[in-house]
Amino acid sequence: MAQCLAPSVQWQMRLTKNAMETSSMTSKMWNSLSFKQSRKGALKTSTKFRICASSSGTINRMEDLLNLDVTPYTDRIIAEYIWIGGSGTDVRSKSRTLSKPVEHPSELPKWNYDGSSTGQAPGEDSEVILYPQAIFKDPFRGGNNILVICDAYTPQGEPIPTNKRAKAAEIFSDPKVVAQVPWFGIEQEYTLLQPDVKWPLGWPVGGYPGPQGPYYCGAGADKSFGRDISDAHYKACLYAGINISGTNGEVMPGQWEFQVGPSVGIEAGDHIWCARYLLERITEQAGVVLTLDPKPIEGDWNGAGCHTNYSTLSMREEGGFEVIKKAILNLSLRHTEHISAYGEGNERRLTGKHETASITSFSWGVANRGCSIRVGRDTEKAGKGYLEDRRPASNMDPYTVTGLLAETTLLWEPTLEAEALAAQKLALNV
Repeated sequence: MAQCLAPSVQWQMRLTKNAMETSSMTSKMWNSLSFKQSRKGALKTSTKFRICASSSGTINRMEDLLNLDVTPYTDRIIAEYIWIGGSGTDVRSKSRTLSKPVEHPSELPKWNYDGSSTGQAPGEDSEVILYPQAIFKDPFRGGNNILVICDAYTPQGEPIPTNKRAKAAEIFSDPKVVAQVPWFGIEQEYTLLQPDVKWPLGWPVGGYPGPQGPYYCGAGADKSFGRDISDAHYKACLYAGINISGTNGEVMPGQWEFQVGPSVGIEAGDHIWCARYLLERITEQAGVVLTLDPKPIEGDWNGAGCHTNYSTLSMREEGGFEVIKKAILNLSLRHTEHISAYGEGNERRLTGKHETASITSFSWGVANRGCSIRVGRDTEKAGKGYLEDRRPASNMDPYTVTGLLAETTLLWEPTLEAEALAAQKLALNV
């Protein structure tokens, strides 16, 4: 149809035989995510793979170089240092050569970058230092090459303002928190947009698809838009060593979700940030724009969240449901602090509609997706388990959210008066 300028990505994408045979997710796989058009009656679109800009033999020569395995010729590897930029949601990276493979971040050198170009330092004192913190396998380059999650410091060794990992690491190293072995399962929702027009993938430009209902976990060219991107990301995460546990199409068409966890402590934030980086790189290759905006389309459409499932050792043991209710009480008393740290633009999403609670009030319930905190039926039945914080926005910082959950439930103590009032209000038997 003429008005539909964004056919589904899976219709446009084709996997070559050679791509399926590669051991790592190298450029042959990414190059298969090219937008193909028939010679006659082709849809007019500027979306195309950069490497496919020419039909000459240059393409094949570039593919050969991108897929070149240098392992037989050198012990040196490429390390991609990744950090969070000045917006607090953007990921930046640059590459360096290491003399040999490494297994632990402590073996890696610190590095620096120009913070004035990322909005993180003034031009007259622009050097920001990268501290390697976590290593993942590189699914793009393969071999012994690695991705390195870093956090950022001043030359004097102080965390810069956008370094949320340092505070979280401090919380997770507290003996009280360590003893409780906090588990996190994070549900990262995201939306795929058509380039140039910045309109959801699969939607007619300037128009709307049918109402929500058939798209959640749906199958079919008229219901699922971007499945190949989701699947490519899934496999890239598995290759990298990210603890990805699943993925699904979401309620709004063009929106997807992947889940990471259970992860312990600071690991949850490291894995989510690396997974976000992989998704940025894959959508870059596919010529599709990724957004973590919590309400990308106004109106009767679901927003995008980052629901965070959380449990401690005491919650997982017998009698854990009472511990969960005590944690919910603490969370109710710090609702304002949590909301202020749960993502930009979240007020557009937390309206009390579209499976959300109102941003201005705190609530909890069993199996109720319209509450701030949801407890599953299985947890209620077993008398132990976990809680789900449904307030975080899709653009939240996972270090901030996980650290704050641990701090509020394990380290922070309310006054007796506040506790009594909150218990009465929430009808909690604590």
